Amino acid sequence: MPTLPPERTPPSGHAPHQHRRLAESFGSDAERYDRARPRYPQGLVDRIVAACPGPDVLDVGCGTGIVARQFAAAGCRVLGVDADARMAALARQRGLDVEVAPFEAWDPAGRKFDAVVAGQTWHWVDPVAGAAKAARALRPRGLLALFWNAGQPPPELGEAFAEVYRRVIPDSLAARQGAAPAAEAYTALGTKAADGIREAGAFTTPEPWRFDWEQPYTRDEWLDQLPSQGAFTRLPRAELEEVLAGVGTAIDAAGGGFTMHYATVAVTATRTDTT
Repeated sequence: MPTLPPERTPPSGHAPHQHRRLAESFGSDAERYDRARPRYPQGLVDRIVAACPGPDVLDVGCGTGIVARQFAAAGCRVLGVDADARMAALARQRGLDVEVAPFEAWDPAGRKFDAVVAGQTWHWVDPVAGAAKAARALRPRGLLALFWNAGQPPPELGEAFAEVYRRVIPDSLAARQGAAPAAEAYTALGTKAADGIREAGAFTTPEPWRFDWEQPYTRDEWLDQLPSQGAFTRLPRAELEEVLAGVGTAIDAAGGGFTMHYATVAVTATRTDTT
């Protein structure tokens, strides 16, 4: 059964963090991204907050502030870092404090945090350099928490979506969707992140977490989100419109809406007491 591919994935044979132009394509429609992207399960936020030694959170690749706002609502003080000034500008409009820089080049300037989090972004960060930078920014016993939402539509609808992609954009990532559950692809990203954490040498053994949940979508809601996904952000307008028309027809045939099954997969590790 075709699944939703890990969005923001570059051409095969290349590490994601080496493709900044693709990573920064999401700022082309920051308003849509902020409006349409799914949030993260409250259980994940609560577990991270409970594991932190304090309320200071650094959000890596904060984008428009979706993750940051959830942690702020949980009582945390949040600083965002993002490489895309367009995304950061919208996050600031939402009342967040954001600094613009690739995380590997960002300067903590002596500041320390109780948690470093990254939602849907860590595969754009060099896994070893990023973990080392996170270690510099964390207090002892601070938590590094990296997580991704993996979406799985109902089987028949997933196949109908894939048929549209194969017809309209046959050479695209979306058309190359595999049969494995989407969560497995994102778990692979977590495995790479865990390897980088181990190599950085400043953390406890990485621990995987998973949260399963569902979200209903109307036809219009899904078509609003689809252009914000990495497989579609750089499509020519005519191809995107044809994709949206085909996907919309498939949803109409399924009754005008569907329920997306999400798995939020995470890898976490605690900063050791050594400095």
